[in-house]
Amino acid sequence: MKGWRKKPDVHAVTDARPSLTADIRKREISYLIKMGIRTICLILAVVVPLPWPYRLLFIAGAVFLPYIAVIGANERGQAAPPPTFQSPEANQTEIPLHRREIGS
Repeated sequence: MKGWRKKPDVHAVTDARPSLTADIRKREISYLIKMGIRTICLILAVVVPLPWPYRLLFIAGAVFLPYIAVIGANERGQAAPPPTFQSPEANQTEIPLHRREIGS
């Protein structure tokens, strides 16, 4: 009965995704920074007397930054990075020397 036991997958701690709380917190901070920049653009476009090309640049920032901020806030965290170790071959039958235990 060779091969009746499936070998467990080996996972490294660095492969784990960040927690949901950390991911949400990161997206909230990013959203607030973008909306803060939008507010500054809106104030500069309305209050500060600037030439029209600069004023149009600030108006564009005030119009398009909310869209960019919402898209970024709704984006989930990045996928887990690929493993950095070499996986053993699937048909390996011998326990490696560094994994052997006394009495086995």
